[in-house]
Amino acid sequence: MSKVALNQFLVAPLVIALSLSIVGCSEPESAKTAQAAQRSVQAQISQIQPAEVTATTATTGSVVALESVRVASRLMGYIKDIAVVEGQAVKTGQRLFSIDPLDIEGAVEQARLGLRQADDAMKDAKADFERFENLYKDEVVSRQQFEKMKLNYDMAVSRSAQAKAGLGTAQGQMRYATVTSPINGVVTRKLANQGDIAAPGHPVLMVENQARLQVQTAVSEALYQDIRIGQTVMVEIDGQEKAVAGKVASLSPAADPMTHTYTIKLDVAAPALKSGAFARVLFPTGARNILALPVEAVLERAGITGVFVVDAQNVARYRSRSAVRAESGRTRGHRQCAGSEQRRQGLRLSDVKG
Repeated sequence: MSKVALNQFLVAPLVIALSLSIVGCSEPESAKTAQAAQRSVQAQISQIQPAEVTATTATTGSVVALESVRVASRLMGYIKDIAVVEGQAVKTGQRLFSIDPLDIEGAVEQARLGLRQADDAMKDAKADFERFENLYKDEVVSRQQFEKMKLNYDMAVSRSAQAKAGLGTAQGQMRYATVTSPINGVVTRKLANQGDIAAPGHPVLMVENQARLQVQTAVSEALYQDIRIGQTVMVEIDGQEKAVAGKVASLSPAADPMTHTYTIKLDVAAPALKSGAFARVLFPTGARNILALPVEAVLERAGITGVFVVDAQNVARYRSRSAVRAESGRTRGHRQCAGSEQRRQGLRLSDVKG
C-alpha cells in the first residue's frame, strides 16, 4: 500500500497531509450511532508511521525566455504597417513593421540638393584656383591673392565632402524605416498598432526565443546563502501535472535595493512549457520528521478532507486533517482504515486486516 507524507496534504488533497489534529467529527453521538456500532464491516487498516522528508521553502516566480527582445524603431514616425501577429514565429531578418518614410525621403532629397550645390561651388572654386595659379606663375597676381583662391578651393572641397556625408546619413536612415527581427523566435506581444507614432526607446513588439526557457524567482538573503550554481531544485509550474527538476543557472550578485531579495534563474525543460507561466520553486532547507499514511486512506466528506480513525473498540470515526495531527502527536501508532465510498462513521470493524 503506497504511503504519502502528511505534510503534502495542503499541496494536493488527493495526496495528503503532513499532519492532522483532534477535532471531533461534526456528527453528534446519538442513538443512531450507538445502534450502528452494533453492526460491523470489513476494512483494511494500517498504523500512521513517522517518516523523514526533505523540508522545503517555496518562492514564487514565472517562466521567462532566456533570449527576449523588445523591438523598437530607431526613427520617429507613424507606423505604416505591422507585418506580424502575436504568436507568429519569425526568423532573423524577417520584416516586422515599417515606419512611414515621408520625412526621411524629404531629408534625403534635401541632402541630395545640398550635395549638388556643394559640388557646383567646388567646381567654381577649382576653376578660380587654377586660373590664379597660372597668373601667379606669370607674376600677374600677388602671392596673397593666390593663397586666398587656394583657401576658397580647399573650403569648397570640404563643404562638398560634408554634403556627401550628409546624403549618406540620410540615405542610411531609410534602412531603419523597415524594422526586422533580430532573433529567431515568436512574437509574444504587440505594444502598438498601425497608425501609432513610433519613437526610439518605445517598443512596438516583443520577440522571444522559446527554445530555451528559465524560471525566474527572488529569494531572501538567508535562503540565497545556501544556493549554488548547478544545484537541482524541484519546480511546480502551472499547466504541468508534476513538479519538474530545475537547475540553478544564474545567481544575481547584488540584492534589489527595494525588496532586498536576490534574483535567481533556473534552467527547466518540460513539454508544452510557455513563458509567463506561474511557478513555485521548492528550495530544500533540511529534513524533518512527519507522519505518513496511505494515499487511498484519504477521503473528502462535506468539503472536509480527512481519514477514518479506528479507536480501541475498533469503531471507525471520521477525523479531519487537523484532528489526526493532534491525536497522532499524543498517541504514536494511531490506526486508520483505507477509505471508500461507503459510510463507516460509527461502524465497528470486523475481520480487521492490518
